[in-house]
Amino acid sequence: MMFSTARAAFVGSSLLAATATLSACATHSGGQVAVRETMARAPGPALMPLPSSVAFSDGALPLSGGFAVSWSRPPSAMLRAAAARFLRRADALAGRVLPAADRPAGPGGVPVMLRIEAGQDAGWLTVRAKEDYRLVVGPDGVTLTADGPDGVIHGLATLAQLIGRDENGAKIGFATIADHPRFAWRGIMIDTSRHFVAVETIERQLDAMEMLKLDVLHLHLSDGTGFRVESHALPELTAKGSHGQYYTQAQIRDLVAYAADRGIRVVPEFDVPGHALALLLAHPELAATSPVDPEPKNKNTAALDPTLPATLRLVRRLYGEMGRLFPDAYFHSGGDEVEPDEWLKNPKIAAWMKAHGYATPQALQAAFTAEVQTVLASQGKIMVGWDEVSEAPIPSDVVVDVWRSSKFIASATAGRHPVIVSAGYYLDLLQPAGQHYLVDPYDPAANGITRAQADRLLKKGGRPDLVAAFVKEPAPPPLTARQKALVLGGEAPLWAELVTDEMLDGRIWPRAAAIAERFWSAADVRDVDDMYRRLAVVNAGLQITGLQGEANRWRMAARLSPGSVDPVLVLASATVPLRNYNMNRYVGRHGHRLDEIGEIATPDPVAATRFSMLVGRYVAGDRGVAPALRRQLVAWRDNDAAFAAVARVRGLSEALVTSRHLAVIAGAGLKALDGERTLPAPDRAILDQEDAVISRSSDVSGSSGGGVSLPAAGLMIAIEPAVRKLLGL
Repeated sequence: MMFSTARAAFVGSSLLAATATLSACATHSGGQVAVRETMARAPGPALMPLPSSVAFSDGALPLSGGFAVSWSRPPSAMLRAAAARFLRRADALAGRVLPAADRPAGPGGVPVMLRIEAGQDAGWLTVRAKEDYRLVVGPDGVTLTADGPDGVIHGLATLAQLIGRDENGAKIGFATIADHPRFAWRGIMIDTSRHFVAVETIERQLDAMEMLKLDVLHLHLSDGTGFRVESHALPELTAKGSHGQYYTQAQIRDLVAYAADRGIRVVPEFDVPGHALALLLAHPELAATSPVDPEPKNKNTAALDPTLPATLRLVRRLYGEMGRLFPDAYFHSGGDEVEPDEWLKNPKIAAWMKAHGYATPQALQAAFTAEVQTVLASQGKIMVGWDEVSEAPIPSDVVVDVWRSSKFIASATAGRHPVIVSAGYYLDLLQPAGQHYLVDPYDPAANGITRAQADRLLKKGGRPDLVAAFVKEPAPPPLTARQKALVLGGEAPLWAELVTDEMLDGRIWPRAAAIAERFWSAADVRDVDDMYRRLAVVNAGLQITGLQGEANRWRMAARLSPGSVDPVLVLASATVPLRNYNMNRYVGRHGHRLDEIGEIATPDPVAATRFSMLVGRYVAGDRGVAPALRRQLVAWRDNDAAFAAVARVRGLSEALVTSRHLAVIAGAGLKALDGERTLPAPDRAILDQEDAVISRSSDVSGSSGGGVSLPAAGLMIAIEPAVRKLLGL
């Protein structure tokens, strides 16, 4: 359960306040933006990612008979499978749950014709894939035209989102859509090393990725905590480094094929030279620090000795075998968070560095990176590495995965490196979707820590070189056109220190859908309120068609409170887990348990998000929302007694104080609606206490370190800022 100290200390900071209100953030320059905003906010289908061009018109086709698919040319097996998945999803979304033989015949049961015209694409499943599509829904049915298989898959995903229902049943409204992605690389990274993830769980994510037009699954497959792929060339890696949990090669082949069927590439990561404990359990002779401690306090620090020829031989054998197993052109070799002392405190390594003219660990790592790049190139692969690999000169062919600060987008592209942007999209930070949504992959100043935050971290003993890597000031200049051309796209990483199979769906979705829109849609699509409006509908569709996030949340709540789930879920609907790795600290201080209400809570509770948006309307003068605000506040206030009755077990009892505080805050909101804005001192103290918790959790420089006080349940009351606004505080 150890988590990276560098990630814990720095990556949790963002330039956007985690508790920012959900106000509209769209720009209003130019007619095209205004058209897009009007289209997005109009009642009707919730499309995400927002297409490049959409025009709705009056009229709709009934879907009681489903769809009938025809092709302009014989489809491939992959396209036939894609159409079959669409038909199943369409039936689920339309509520057509009867067996086919029992569906009513007659005019109401006539299927809608779906004509698909698909071109051929030699660049399918590459960054050069033709992904454009055109979709027309009209009186004579639906026509989907695409330049290649990826476009067909994307068009079907949008068509599924056009399905709606009214008093006459399921329907699909008339629309004309032309669409294309902004970036070619739109990914999710899942860490399977720290918590092993079952194949079927990964397959669910691939299904959801297909529906949101994400096209890269980056699998983190080796780290200090485990090596997760069967190796025939080096069987000792799983024998000694997997703890019995790994994917067989047959499972990997099936998984890669499953992804490819959905237009998704799988990029593996086998991390070297740091994060190497699992490798070193099998090959201790390659360790920078000997003897190898199998149970160190921090499992992330063990590193390979890059000065040994045998180290590169191991990498060549491992990468050669894994490269054949994962056919994608890109191969992620890690390269992050190498602890300098692993090398500097080894006399042999230090002497070797001096003899060969390497003045710093960064220079030594750059030399090793160049050798690894040569190995991968000889095996037909393009190397990807975390942004540490770019701190010293390396071959320009190496793709830099930016994670510590957006400024590395500028420095890496200035060095002519292709770039993938992960900074600003870390799902394990438990930040709200709206925060990730406003980080643009082209903005080199979007994510990082301020100089003031850096100074506070240095005063707490932070390592100067680490702090400097995360500082975003002074902001780099905007990217040039040449630099922008090198930005392949982005990824949303989920590191799994606090993620089990049961939790994974809910930790990725629906926030990854908002990030998918950032990677696909135009840069000026930035209306946070409208994003949340659509996100709630899209998330419902994901749950209906196969995700288990909401079902698993109910299951976890039922396990803690059999027969009385509602009080647990009502409390969770107003709270969020601690952000920016504060939750890691909370769990670490409470026995590393992952079966408490903090795991049930989500970063974007729908009820709290809706409440905050309604409060924004109320304070702007819309008194028509007052009844809805009152009903919600009453439900939260009155839940305290019900929660107290069930919170008699570990995992819930820790939240009794949170529940009482929620009741007080909700009561204060009700008083504000009645015109009372003066609170008794004890009530005001509770608001201020909860506000301080939110502030500490959103500022990495104020929350890092072992002595910081954390709320007992690992929860923050998400509605506190909105109630504070109602009170005029």
